Amino acid sequence: MANKVVSPKVFRDLRCFARCLNTAPTVPPMNFTGNYDATNVTKPTLLPADQLVAPEKKVINFDDVKELFTGVSTSKMIRSSLTLQMASIESMVDIGIWVMNSKFKHTPIFREVIMGFVKNTFYEHFCAGKDLAEVRRTVTKLSNVGLKGMLDYGVEHATENDSCDQSMKVFLQTAESAKSLPSSYVSFVVVKVTALCTPKLLKRVSDLLRREHKNPSFNLPWKHKALPLFADSSRLYHTAEKPEPLTVEEERDLQLAHDRLMKICKKCLEIDVELLIDAEDTSIQPAIDYFAYSAAIKYHKDDHPLIFGTIQAYLKDSKERMVIAKRAAEKMGVPMGFKLVRGAYMSSENDLASSLGFKSPIHDSIQQTHDCYNSCAEFMLDEIANGSGAVVLATHNIESGKLAASKAIDFGIRKDSQKLQFAQLYGMAEGLSFGLRNAGFQVSKYLPFGPVEQVMPYLIRRAEENRGLLSTSAFDRQLMRKELTRRFEVATS
Repeated sequence: MANKVVSPKVFRDLRCFARCLNTAPTVPPMNFTGNYDATNVTKPTLLPADQLVAPEKKVINFDDVKELFTGVSTSKMIRSSLTLQMASIESMVDIGIWVMNSKFKHTPIFREVIMGFVKNTFYEHFCAGKDLAEVRRTVTKLSNVGLKGMLDYGVEHATENDSCDQSMKVFLQTAESAKSLPSSYVSFVVVKVTALCTPKLLKRVSDLLRREHKNPSFNLPWKHKALPLFADSSRLYHTAEKPEPLTVEEERDLQLAHDRLMKICKKCLEIDVELLIDAEDTSIQPAIDYFAYSAAIKYHKDDHPLIFGTIQAYLKDSKERMVIAKRAAEKMGVPMGFKLVRGAYMSSENDLASSLGFKSPIHDSIQQTHDCYNSCAEFMLDEIANGSGAVVLATHNIESGKLAASKAIDFGIRKDSQKLQFAQLYGMAEGLSFGLRNAGFQVSKYLPFGPVEQVMPYLIRRAEENRGLLSTSAFDRQLMRKELTRRFEVATS
């Protein structure tokens, strides 16, 4: 079908705008965590010889932009380019934070103007819609270009049981909605344990779990069977003193939270929709892993995982913890799945460790984080090749994507295998998503959804935690400009 002819002025303005933004200072993104100074280099880091992909083994092709953006309309591409260019300005995060904390946000006119701007720019670009009806339309559009959706209800942290119950209802509705779509449309329903259990209680539980790891005789009468949560290298400085046992009320609330997750898992098992549990910062992550692992033991699909926990590779103990949990699951006959990310809480983790007089739990350099991520990915790919486990490789890093795709082929893993999936955020890393899709791999986009007013705080918090991620979208913008220019030349020739 012929593309709509666009005014040449649009492309001139687009190039001018992009040039200005591409000269912005380099800022480390979410998946380039570590030492900030390590990003200020001009010489590229060379991969070890055994990791290089020979030209004849090239798996992902970014050269053919026509094929790369097949199915993407010209108007969609122009809007995406402009939105990414605005979002790449780091000060936009500061403006967003100021707006959310400003007393003016309660002024009707001011609120209407701001929310209208956000909805028609960033919200529509990075979110799947305000409700499940709009999510269905977004997922259908993704399916039309060969991608799947990971449905993520964009709820903030719960504060009491009523809000936890409400979140559970939405998660159950999300699972039902996923089931009503063709199986090729949705890969996962995403659950945040912080929406089912208050962070305050999760921190109490995490402190008690750390204490138990230090002293195995420490009794936790409420604890369900789970996989190992810690490794010898795990940092336990969060719990300096012996924590008090949970009160009767806390034990009751913990059991309610456990029951909420079990209801969601049971529903997902019944309707055959996989569940992915998001990660948080290390102050509450042990409790989240406990929830994920206890659920995985109880609910799984024969030899395929139903529950996927999340491993953050920027933590120094991440691979050791993952391997220990994986081996323990194998001994129990439990198939375990993991989503592998780099991590999003670098600033807060560094600040907390420093305030307590300890070294950061995060790798000392960006390259160490890259190496850890790639090593974790290779471990899981090797496990899959030998018939055990499943993994979601969530990354915006081009080199990690290339390396994992090449390793998967070397290990003989089928590209259409449901045990290996790649994932990127909706509205980000489109080039990598489409490149992996064209190479034949299963690729999903992470789709936050909810009303604008509800999702705004969630998006701002994500943006603040991941400062720099959006500023590194130059590669996508470059690919889009190249394809837009090609389309313009075809339309005017």
